[in-house]
Amino acid sequence: MSAAAPGTESAFDVVNDNGIAVVTLDLPGSPVNTLGTAVSDEFAGVLDRLRDDGTVRAVVLISGKPDGFIAGADIEEFGALRTYEEAEALSRGGQAMMERVERFTKPIVAAIHGACLGGGYELALACRWRIATDHPRTQLGLPEVQLGVIPGAGGCVRLPRLIGARAALDIILTGKSERASKALRLGMVDEAVPPSILRAVAMAAAERFAAGESPRRTRKRGTSGALLDGNPLGRRLVYRAAERAVLKRTHGNYPAPLAALDVVRIGLEQGERAGFDAERRRFGALAVSDVSRRLVQIFFATTALKKDDGVGGPARPRPVARLGVVGSGLMGSGIAGTAALNAEADVRLRDSDLVRVGKGLKAATAILDQRLARRRLTRPQHARLAALLSGTGDYSGFGRTELVIEAVFEELGVKRQVVAELERVLRPDAVIASNTSSIPIARIADGAEHPERILGMHFFSPVEKMPLLEVIPHAGTSADAAATAVRFGRRMGKTVIVVADQPGFWVNRILAPYLNEAGTLIEEGVPIELIDRTMTRFGFPVGPIALLDEVGLDVAQKASRVMHAALGERLEPPGAVGTLVEKGRLGRKAGRGFYLYHEGHKTGPDERIYDILGVKAREDVSPTTVEQRLVYAMLNEAALAASEGVVRSARDGDIGAIYGIGFPPFRGGPLRMMDDLGPARVVEILNLLKLEFGDRFTPAPVLLDMLERGGTFHGPLSRL
Repeated sequence: MSAAAPGTESAFDVVNDNGIAVVTLDLPGSPVNTLGTAVSDEFAGVLDRLRDDGTVRAVVLISGKPDGFIAGADIEEFGALRTYEEAEALSRGGQAMMERVERFTKPIVAAIHGACLGGGYELALACRWRIATDHPRTQLGLPEVQLGVIPGAGGCVRLPRLIGARAALDIILTGKSERASKALRLGMVDEAVPPSILRAVAMAAAERFAAGESPRRTRKRGTSGALLDGNPLGRRLVYRAAERAVLKRTHGNYPAPLAALDVVRIGLEQGERAGFDAERRRFGALAVSDVSRRLVQIFFATTALKKDDGVGGPARPRPVARLGVVGSGLMGSGIAGTAALNAEADVRLRDSDLVRVGKGLKAATAILDQRLARRRLTRPQHARLAALLSGTGDYSGFGRTELVIEAVFEELGVKRQVVAELERVLRPDAVIASNTSSIPIARIADGAEHPERILGMHFFSPVEKMPLLEVIPHAGTSADAAATAVRFGRRMGKTVIVVADQPGFWVNRILAPYLNEAGTLIEEGVPIELIDRTMTRFGFPVGPIALLDEVGLDVAQKASRVMHAALGERLEPPGAVGTLVEKGRLGRKAGRGFYLYHEGHKTGPDERIYDILGVKAREDVSPTTVEQRLVYAMLNEAALAASEGVVRSARDGDIGAIYGIGFPPFRGGPLRMMDDLGPARVVEILNLLKLEFGDRFTPAPVLLDMLERGGTFHGPLSRL
């Protein structure tokens, strides 16, 4: 039967199967189920009718979507909140709905397949019994901190009471999700079954409850877990450890995890009602905070990018079933393994030396091995995906590929040679992509027989972990080729931005002055640890000096020379990196750079660096000065590059910086940060830095224009 009012399309279908009401949620016109106000109101009506129906003895709640249960709250509604009162009322309504489910007179069994996150899992928590499928797409969790808020419909109270403080805090404070097997071990769900029998098992459970049986819920906390969770003193230790971990990870920049910790503590120590009250208040305050606003903006931007092929017009992207990869080194093997894992494409890895091919295939397979070890893949899945990987010392098999990515040495002549070889063996409509970080794509395509099918696909290292992909069409690249690359990049699990074919593209363009300034600070004797500590406190995942070591000082030196030659004096690199390269100090891969390493692990900064550079270490430098020099070098370059059209929109620029170099998400990205500061403040600080440290801090013309005429990078007065 339909559950909606006459004339409206129902989100719920209700079938009475011998006294068990099967309630199927299938939100019309949406690929996923979400819990918005309209859905919640309709569900309330469903519960009213089921309560009054004497033939119904129990309820099974299941999804009509093929790959998802309930993805969470309706973020559109959440993003529209403007006041504390509105946000607190939203939480109050969610709590009331979950309490109604929990206290419903007839047992409700949640039958979960696919994403069960946020409000979706809070609804499942309120049900009497939870059954999840063992499919990889079934993920359960409370990821609200990723949007700068906390679970607001009872999750902060119910989950700790269900699985204990330690396990619940690990999920709530990190926003991570768990697969069904792990969720079962933790006690987040009560059963895990194959998808084919989910409905039947849920019906059987509902029948048992209807017959008066009460299945016993088992949790395996272990001795230490029971000791810590089971008494107030143990829980105090858990709370302290959790707080230390949060502060170490966030440096206090994200208030939501600490707020969630406080709510969990209140709920366990002062009772459910106090916990619900605290949850409502904290949710209300966080939901209208600047941090949450920026994180929600990032969520919407990332979601929009998933639907954007980046070509600005009609295109016919080609389906890619077979991928060729030329070059079996770190990048090539990473691309191959990630393509097999996430895109499930047949991957043919080519190198001129079969020994290198073997090493590349081993490295690509290791990406799958890691997923197997972490139980993210089953053995049959691992075997199937590993079988997609093959290698060759020539171009055999490449004639069947739809897309080829070259990841050879970063030298123009070598890349042109590979393109010429590929054009002799590929089908006419196959796309050729270069994984270059610095060479203009137009120069690689120059002289090609079909330049319209050539573009750049700039991956970041390590490929299997870094979420960003820059797709770089040159002026002659066809829309079809660009859209093909964008869609395949998304299949690989990447967030994709399309950027202009200019030196450094977007990410390396704005990163270059930041790293240059870090090198200049070193040459002035500023302590390595002060530089890196200042920037991690600002919000970057690693400091610039540690990043140089990770990238490789030789790689950084070559990239900085390219940028300097292309963009002029303001990007003249300091000599510190070159001096260390001459001494064989190449970073982590060599066991020494600015830091020292033992078996690949950082042991600390090398104090001999200052003697090598012929400078004296200083202790009189203000962290504020360090922060401003580094941050504003990047902001100014971002403003200049954006005004030159390197990115299509401020949205793309901010997402590229966040996912490509770890720009602090809570600050919204470099362009959003400048909009929030306002052009007057940005220009003021740049002028002060220019006065003290040189012309490289001259404000970008676009900032001066905004100061005079108004405008923003985002919004109706956008300069992009």
